[in-house]
Amino acid sequence: MIAFRAMAVGAAVLLAGCAVVPQVEQAPESVEVVQPVATQAPAPAPAPTPTPTPTGPGTFLFNGELTQGGWIRGQAPGGTVTARLGDQELALDDEGRFFAAFDRDAGGSAELVARLEDGREIRSPITVSPRAWDIEHINAARRPGGSSEAFMRRRQPELDAIWDARTANSDSDGWQQDFIWPVTGRISGRFGSQRVYRGEPGSYHSGLDIAPGAGVPFVAPADGVVTLAAYDPFSLEGHLIIIDHGAGLNSAFLHASQIFVTEGQRVEQGDRLGLIGATGRATGPHLHWSIKWHLARLDPLLFLGPMP
Repeated sequence: MIAFRAMAVGAAVLLAGCAVVPQVEQAPESVEVVQPVATQAPAPAPAPTPTPTPTGPGTFLFNGELTQGGWIRGQAPGGTVTARLGDQELALDDEGRFFAAFDRDAGGSAELVARLEDGREIRSPITVSPRAWDIEHINAARRPGGSSEAFMRRRQPELDAIWDARTANSDSDGWQQDFIWPVTGRISGRFGSQRVYRGEPGSYHSGLDIAPGAGVPFVAPADGVVTLAAYDPFSLEGHLIIIDHGAGLNSAFLHASQIFVTEGQRVEQGDRLGLIGATGRATGPHLHWSIKWHLARLDPLLFLGPMP
């Protein structure tokens, strides 16, 4: 009996050792689902604006007559804000082109100066060659000068009108053209000629005299605007016409017997201006043609080709 009970206990132990314990399934972890919220993407930062590269040459470009009474046409460096020849400011067109000139008594050197947008300056020196002027030495005293008060009362309004016409600064691009002869004929006086009276210099001749004969028509050497037409003869110049070619350049035509243009009129190269005469202070019929750039007096022959 005891033995049986022992066997029964051993069998129970064996069964307990072979029992299969079922695995307990773990509950899956809970996952929170969040819906995306629409947001506006930040605007990209603007790219820096590149500094524009100035168009045009890196220095002054010019050509012309580099001599006393001469002139140049040229183009300023790219990015130029202002430019000058010496102390005289230059008028620049949209492409930086300009006109400049040298007085009859200009020194041997001049300088073009440009101020650029970035603050830099570009300088270009110019050598101005001297001229051998026609100088006549007279062994006699110069006549005493001076004008009467009555003459100056008449003369001063004429000088004021000439000044205003010479400084009108009209909108014209005639300065860009190659000038033509206003009339052809015998040259009776040259620019720059001068008399010296016992060492005292007199006034030099300020223009070119052409004497084709009385009544011959003369024409505009280049485009421009008529800034003075003296229908009432001036005391010295007679019937006088002044044409502004722009950029500070202008022409004056003296001693006409008749005038065909009016003040404010635009003329083109080759348009008739008037007839040759001897009005004013003249010894005979001729055209006195003078050219100025601002205050500088220039030689008309240096603007022309050979006489046709």
